[in-house]
Amino acid sequence: MTKCNAVYLACSVVVAGALLGAAPPAAGHKTHVVRPGGSIQKAVDAAEPGDTVLVTAGTYRESVKVSTPGLTLRGVGRGTVIEPSAKKAADSCGAGGNGICVAGTKDRNVEGVTVASLTVSGFAKNGVFATAADGLTVRNVTAVKNGVWGIAQERSLHGTFRQNTARDNGDAGLFLANTIAEEQGATDTRGTVVKGNRLEGNRIGVTVRRLRNLVVDHNYLTGNCAGVFVVGDENKPRAGDLVVSDNRITRNNKSCPKTARLDALQGSGIVLTGAEDTLVTRNVITDNVGTSPLSGGIVLFKSFVGTTSERNRISDNRLEGNSPADLVNTDTGKDNVFEGNRCGASKPQGLC
Repeated sequence: MTKCNAVYLACSVVVAGALLGAAPPAAGHKTHVVRPGGSIQKAVDAAEPGDTVLVTAGTYRESVKVSTPGLTLRGVGRGTVIEPSAKKAADSCGAGGNGICVAGTKDRNVEGVTVASLTVSGFAKNGVFATAADGLTVRNVTAVKNGVWGIAQERSLHGTFRQNTARDNGDAGLFLANTIAEEQGATDTRGTVVKGNRLEGNRIGVTVRRLRNLVVDHNYLTGNCAGVFVVGDENKPRAGDLVVSDNRITRNNKSCPKTARLDALQGSGIVLTGAEDTLVTRNVITDNVGTSPLSGGIVLFKSFVGTTSERNRISDNRLEGNSPADLVNTDTGKDNVFEGNRCGASKPQGLC
């Protein structure tokens, strides 16, 4: 029988597959198994590009930083739980209040990392945070009660976010941006996909800020203050050139107070502000009710820095029971088109 180190394990493909019921890694790549009491970070540090770190069920109180290209960090489902340590974090990821960090450098993106099938909960800032990543996949991750974002990415390309649950996080359940700390024009994500996620009880379900070339589809959003936000500003290139489609967005009626960047939120389904060339189509948006300037089923709103939304197409959506209206356009931008939507009321009238 193969002997295994208590912290991590480099077992053969046959042993790993037989014991764990998992698909074997590619030839030559190792699986490092972490069990309760072991260190995920030590296993990550020992892994080579293309390896898998498999974390068995249990609670692990640490932060984890991944900078190895092609690494897969995978749990066995929601029962693999990563929480903050009671000790003061010495690493940059934990010291920054994050659970899992995927980090490239200023000069080189970290490529092909996967984070999957685990829970990350209770961190002061973010559950999963990626910067300078290319081809990051986050799937079947549950991010719960983190202080800012459940799952977030900046300065990154080709991301895939599928079948995740982000619940009761302080700001967005899923947050995607060009850069967080700087002002600059929207960047091309080269086809990032946000699909099949459940986003519930956050301030905002999904925020897409100053990005282009991205798809948000087939997600379920409920119980947030707002469902989907597409945010641009006066920088160029403008935010937009993306698709929001086939989402179910219902009862996002949690009340959130005003912040320095954004008015109070309640009852917002999809909001476009300062965006261009965005297609919003085939969404089912029901019972989002509030008295915020941003309330309504689908809302076009002039950005807080005065940038209008232009050339957006709102088509073939089904809206019902949203208040103050199913479709709301308070923007003065040009060439926004509303067509084929099934809805009861709009502001101004005539959009349904």
